[in-house]
Amino acid sequence: MVERYAREEMKSKWTMEAKYQAWLDVEIAAVKAWNRLGLIPDEDAKKIEENASFNIERIDEIEKETRHDVIAFLTSVAESLGEESRWVHYGMTSSDTIDTAVALQMRDSLKIIIEDVKTVMETIKRRAMEHKLTLMVGRSHGIHGEPITFGLVLAIWYDEMKRHLKNLEETYEVINVGKISGAMGNFAHAPIELEEYVCEELGLKPAPVSNQIIQRDRYARLMSALALMASTVEKIAVAIRHFQRTEVYECEEYFHKGQKGSSAMPHKRNPVLSENITGLARMVRSYCIPAMENVALWHERDISHSSVERFILPDSFITADFMLMRLNGLLDKLVVYPENMMKNLNLTGGLVFSQRVLLELPKRGVTREDAYKIVQRNAMKVWEDLQKGKPALNEKGESLYLQYLLSDEELRNKLSEEEIRECFDYGYYTKNVDRIFERVFA
Repeated sequence: MVERYAREEMKSKWTMEAKYQAWLDVEIAAVKAWNRLGLIPDEDAKKIEENASFNIERIDEIEKETRHDVIAFLTSVAESLGEESRWVHYGMTSSDTIDTAVALQMRDSLKIIIEDVKTVMETIKRRAMEHKLTLMVGRSHGIHGEPITFGLVLAIWYDEMKRHLKNLEETYEVINVGKISGAMGNFAHAPIELEEYVCEELGLKPAPVSNQIIQRDRYARLMSALALMASTVEKIAVAIRHFQRTEVYECEEYFHKGQKGSSAMPHKRNPVLSENITGLARMVRSYCIPAMENVALWHERDISHSSVERFILPDSFITADFMLMRLNGLLDKLVVYPENMMKNLNLTGGLVFSQRVLLELPKRGVTREDAYKIVQRNAMKVWEDLQKGKPALNEKGESLYLQYLLSDEELRNKLSEEEIRECFDYGYYTKNVDRIFERVFA
């Protein structure tokens, strides 16, 4: 499904054409390096650089006989050249070509993911500024806690994505390495300078040490970074799914004209994008374990990792790219209902201000234990009244909790009516939002 809707920019990095072109880029870079070292004559190097090509159908045909993809590829390339073909793949092993080429594919794909994350962050930032002071209830264990703002919810998402951005940028340096160290990594048939020249040509760093392959902890680091990022994406999607629940209805995915929610129930407006994103995040995370299992190879070199990577590399990048762009579109058009947020904030009849009252009493010489008893006993009365259907607010707009606190003689001996009413000021809970935003978005 993702393949069907995936963006062409990312898909193009993982086609068979792209794979073999990356192989050819490595082989040509090696030819140029050998020429620089004085082995390959200028004329032969020029012919190879200008004429070397491959034919995918021919590669497939040859591989049916050779049962070896790199040999099939090299045979196809040789058929596009003359005698100078003898220099192609000189002193190299298959993984010199494959691993260095895959580094190019991973690097270019990760650049796209990094830009995707930056795009999502900009959208989150814009919506956070828009709703910096939009009041809503904070929830703990799914239960109403204290007033917060929707802007703070978005700020948390932004800060979390910022950590993923840093992780992905650091991971870019981990995977941006190549190797031309030969069959056992000992440079027996090619000088170290060859690897350095090839990597310089391709914009890679030489792996400080390798054997026949580039070590797979690098790939596992990549998959882990993508998996962590996907977990935050799912966290955002799950939050939006909760906000869109009918009994909550504080936010909603944009519902397009002509969109249908259910084949049976015409009234439905479902959080389908958030649910889709949740599923995609699960898939991206699922690639983390096989990537880690690829780290342990017999003598650090068998071929068990190869079949795994044919799946997890293209799939993880294509899925992550699609997932991030879907999330960005969702957040960009997310419909926010501040009135419903305020309505929900008042659902518990002012109980969200309980800690504010609790913290005033120790200032008046009341022990914390006694203060807790005073505040909690009035709170329990409110819960009972709400269960009986009593309105959370009276005709004056006063909350049930405020009414009970004002009539509590023990409390009134410590706090005046004005002091109690001051405890129900929403501004108390938003006074530091600007400073929090300065820390997050500076």
